[in-house]
Amino acid sequence: MSNSSSKSRPPSSQPSETTTSSKRKRGVFQKELQHMMYGFGDDVNPLPESVALMEDIVVEYVTDLVHKAQDIGSQRGKLSVDDFLYLIRKDSRKLNRCTELLSMNEELKQARKVFESDEDKLRKVFEVDETAE
Repeated sequence: MSNSSSKSRPPSSQPSETTTSSKRKRGVFQKELQHMMYGFGDDVNPLPESVALMEDIVVEYVTDLVHKAQDIGSQRGKLSVDDFLYLIRKDSRKLNRCTELLSMNEELKQARKVFESDEDKLRKVFEVDETAE
């Protein structure tokens, strides 16, 4: 009857390790995490167990953040960057870094747009020169 007591336990809000590992491919962020760990003072080649643990922690944090943002976004019917910014509003370091990255992304978009329009103008100039010859 010990099986019945295990079945009567309330379901955990956290996914079990077996379901987590079966849903995602492990080791996807291994190289990046190794570099980050080294940058923060770990060995050049950290233990694989340490990297795997860090990956589990990072994936769990990001997954939790996305679920919370989805809950916020579902009230409006769509998910937006502002939902994530709202969730990290109390952590000034994360908020500042995110706003910095978002502004750099916007600058890159503008630079690409200018570059593409300049490239189109140059192409038209060269097309005109070739037809004149």
